[in-house]
Amino acid sequence: MLGGCRAYSEMFCHLKPLRRFCLKKTLPPWLPSSRALSGAEAVNALRPFYFAVHPDFFGQHPREREINENSLKRLSVYLENLQKPGFKSLKPTQLTFYIREKTAQNSLEGQEPISTSGFRAVRFTLHTSDLLSTVLYILNSCSLSAEHVQSLNTTNVHSQPLQEATGMPDRPIKWHKSYYSFTGFKDPDEDLHVSRVETTLMSWLGSNGQSAVKKLKNSLPLRKELDRLKKELSDLLQLSDIRWQRGWGVAHRCSQLHSLSRLAQQNLEPLQNAKGCTIVFTDRSGMSALGHVMLGTMDVHHHWTRKPEDERSRDCIQTINLSRPWLSIRLTSPRISLNSNNAELFESLPSYFDLQRRMSALEDQISNLLGGVQVVYIEELQPALTLDEYYCLLDVFHNQLLKSRAPAHPQSLSGLEMILSGDRYEPSLHELGHFNIPALSDPASLQSFMRSRAQQARENIARREELKVIENELIQASTKKFSLEKFYKEPSISSRQMVDCCRRLLQLSLPYLHGMHLCVSHFYSVMQDGDLCIPWNWKKGEARK
Repeated sequence: MLGGCRAYSEMFCHLKPLRRFCLKKTLPPWLPSSRALSGAEAVNALRPFYFAVHPDFFGQHPREREINENSLKRLSVYLENLQKPGFKSLKPTQLTFYIREKTAQNSLEGQEPISTSGFRAVRFTLHTSDLLSTVLYILNSCSLSAEHVQSLNTTNVHSQPLQEATGMPDRPIKWHKSYYSFTGFKDPDEDLHVSRVETTLMSWLGSNGQSAVKKLKNSLPLRKELDRLKKELSDLLQLSDIRWQRGWGVAHRCSQLHSLSRLAQQNLEPLQNAKGCTIVFTDRSGMSALGHVMLGTMDVHHHWTRKPEDERSRDCIQTINLSRPWLSIRLTSPRISLNSNNAELFESLPSYFDLQRRMSALEDQISNLLGGVQVVYIEELQPALTLDEYYCLLDVFHNQLLKSRAPAHPQSLSGLEMILSGDRYEPSLHELGHFNIPALSDPASLQSFMRSRAQQARENIARREELKVIENELIQASTKKFSLEKFYKEPSISSRQMVDCCRRLLQLSLPYLHGMHLCVSHFYSVMQDGDLCIPWNWKKGEARK
């Protein structure tokens, strides 16, 4: 038997050097002799990519921001699995990223032309088996330079290209499947075939339904605990609501509510300042532009109530990057007595309430100067601004209007809406009926622009309201037909997309969905607590190439 193994080994030993050359066309010549990347080095090597796709740079584009955020989460899981000891292979992972125009230079395969918003969609499928190959594949797919990766792999790197060192011919090699069966190496053609097969709704639900049911069942005790904690805290503090800005799991949310509950037991008086407010657990502490109390989950929880002895006034002077990091507005407003430190939140709420009243008065003044158009803040479509950041933005725009002395047309734009942004695009009319107005717009041309498009704006608003009614009816009908426990959508899904998704769902019979939590998104996924995510434009029928 040993002789037989030796014979097989000798028969295939001549294939080992040849296998290295089939990688030559896709990988740099220094890669085959490079050492493996560590997790920290992989993160460092992907910095240009993270800079290009980071959600914080997509403030004015919530759809692209959310898609990038979700794709980054899935990429993080893929990279973590690569570093786990003893893993054999990973399921091919399809990812979509939007890349800023300044980073994406040329339209390559897998990339779309640059959109009017200044971003390009890049789609690729990961089927690599080590960190280094994954990093290079990501950078190349996004048309980003990979030269800096070589500096991380200077150990034992050959000075001559692979072909010069070996003299072997530069040609692709097609291996028989018995080679992969014997050696245990992954067949790249098999991975490519898997990635080309289009996922359909029925096939995906059939493959993932049982996993979702198990996760949902395991999460039920925690879900009940979450509901109990939320009700107790809402009643104790007389809150309007408790929300989460991110898609944290149920266990994470329970932990946050337990921390707030302990804080209320130890120091209730400062928390009572939040009476009537909505509390939102998010990335930073403060008050949002909508007047919600934001609790930063990275803060020490006791700091939510603490107030420093030396409270000083400060100028509201800050640089806000709302859409692109290289475009910014310097905002300056009158001196306001606010505590910006996260450690002062609950005791500072009275000061925030005062600023909120001043902000409402400022919005009314802007409305009067622009013929009655209402200034609104739409959470789903605008960057997450704090109250003082938004006040500064309003103040800049108000000063622009006062300086221009442009004649107003009283109530000529009554019933219309506008949102204010810090970018430097031209004013525009959104399909939902509101005007997108940059804070540094020329007031004279701005009024002319809005008056010329007022009728179109009213028609868009009427269609929006009609579509919203249809959407709600279809959500109720889908929830009832499929006996869903919960049916919802991600904020980046428009009413038009949701209506299209629901109408097509209602034509199907989907017993898999009975009692489930279903979320309409941009991708397929089973969340950690059993929620099923499906893309709004899911495919019907059998899987096809």
